[in-house]
Amino acid sequence: MKMKQGLRISLMVLIAIFLSSCGASKPKVVTTKTENKRTKTKHYDPEVTRNSKTIKPKDDRVYDIVNYAISFEGTKYKYGGTTKRGMDCSGLLFVSFQENDIQLPRTSRAMSLQGERLYLKDVTVGDLLFFETNKNRKVINHVGLVVDISQGDILFIHSTTSRGVVISKLSENYWNNSFVMARRVI
Repeated sequence: MKMKQGLRISLMVLIAIFLSSCGASKPKVVTTKTENKRTKTKHYDPEVTRNSKTIKPKDDRVYDIVNYAISFEGTKYKYGGTTKRGMDCSGLLFVSFQENDIQLPRTSRAMSLQGERLYLKDVTVGDLLFFETNKNRKVINHVGLVVDISQGDILFIHSTTSRGVVISKLSENYWNNSFVMARRVI
């Protein structure tokens, strides 16, 4: 009986860890009601970026940070991971900035309090994008690093529970609906 209870508690702890990790849940869907019609709110429109002048980073270390982060592309996801054996979203940014002597907090929520908040039209390579991917909790739980702005679309590298370290577009529905803010720390 005690062993069965212990196993049940262990299983619940594992489930809680999985659900609280970077990108573990479906995005929140923001809807507005107008005359019995529901319309989805767009958080990001590539036209905003396409029509604005591309801003160059002020610090050349940004390119080293981005290149170091890209070297982890394909690494599998591991909660709390910071190596090629496994990486979570905030771990990827933590080690990429640390490699260039810039200290960031270890969690995405704590990172979201660093630096300067940006409008999307002002985002450039090296900026951080923050997301709320848990529809039941309105807290930042995911972070990505902007690696390029191509044809108006913001591309960012991050680590997801399902695909590991990948580059995604902010215009993808999942990320667009989960997007909260952008910040510049360097």
